[in-house]
Amino acid sequence: MNILVTGANGFVGKNLTENLYAIKNGYNQTRPNIKIDNIFKYDLNNTIEELENYCKNADFVFNLAGTNRPKDSRDFMKNNFGFSNDLLKMLRKYKNKCPVMLSSSIQATLIGRYGNSDYGKSKLACENTLFSYGKETGAKVLVYRFPNLFGKWSKPNYNSVVATFCYNIANDLPIQVNDASTELELLYIDDLINEMLDALEGKEHHCEYDGLIPIEKPNGKYCHAPATYRVTLGQIVHLLHTFKNEPETLQMPSIPDQSFTKKLYSTYLSFLPEKKFKYALNMKRDSRGSFTELLKTSDHGQFSVNISKPGVTKGQHWHNTKWEFFIVVSGHAKIQERKIGIDPSTGKDYPVIEFEVSSDKIEAVHMIPGYTHNIINLSATDDLVTLMWANEQFDPLHPDTFHENVI
Repeated sequence: MNILVTGANGFVGKNLTENLYAIKNGYNQTRPNIKIDNIFKYDLNNTIEELENYCKNADFVFNLAGTNRPKDSRDFMKNNFGFSNDLLKMLRKYKNKCPVMLSSSIQATLIGRYGNSDYGKSKLACENTLFSYGKETGAKVLVYRFPNLFGKWSKPNYNSVVATFCYNIANDLPIQVNDASTELELLYIDDLINEMLDALEGKEHHCEYDGLIPIEKPNGKYCHAPATYRVTLGQIVHLLHTFKNEPETLQMPSIPDQSFTKKLYSTYLSFLPEKKFKYALNMKRDSRGSFTELLKTSDHGQFSVNISKPGVTKGQHWHNTKWEFFIVVSGHAKIQERKIGIDPSTGKDYPVIEFEVSSDKIEAVHMIPGYTHNIINLSATDDLVTLMWANEQFDPLHPDTFHENVI
């Protein structure tokens, strides 16, 4: 299959072509039905002759080319409708009836605040021309009315307010929010790319529009990516500031799979300046070694790393409710645990349970509630490094930690 992508250097085009290359080169094997011979990338730096050759040989066309912020509003119709019309003329010239996908916009509805949108009018003209082309030639046409898009490689002050907010907050620049309650419909770039790959496989999602709302219908006139989010500007800004503060707070918000928060966080990170790729952690050092909190979560506890010097014993405490995993990642250790209290069957302390662990075989050891526990570095020369996970964040006002030697 030969795939033509117009607007290949834009936000959507770059994400699409890089994913197509991953499939073509065998790095993405989740789409075994897509066999790619050539990817024809067309953008402003290409010639009309190249476009003609691509139109002659293409088996599928993604028309992503367009203008959304010209200096002159008349360029909307000239560049968007004009290019789309020229593209279809070339396909006609070579009698190429391959499927054609058009990236339109929700503004093409010309409803509400979009009623006077010159951009929307140009996209509506593109849609109508493509539908006419499909009826005339019998070619399959796929019209997608994109809502606001967000994700990696988007441009601040160009693609969407999300890109602008991510860039400014990541770079310590001010943002302006006129109405925090303003709600946006947002589509994440990876969800859009998955839908476009579905379209390549003939599994696109069809819909009709009830005003601005797409209603999924198997034989609908339009196509859409189902996974969109409705979020207010205030919610976006709050999350972005949470992400920005994470190096200081170590607080990671809840990021369930397929959640908006998870996708926004990935987008925010793509705007980080290089100097912020790395940040220092607070190592609490003493003569025994160090203890460093790594990450705290709102609902899954916290992660820490403990370094013990040769021969050092750490711990010697128990918890009521808190429980932990100890995972030795470097070194050789003994972990001891003993149930608190007196064993009624013997009238003595409960027996000590011992685990010898090392980085030669990575294992996780539970620290059980109600058991005092320790960890001993068995090496006489090397530090012991232990990754520790606790089911709750440490609260200095309610530490749930009580000293008692295991032996």
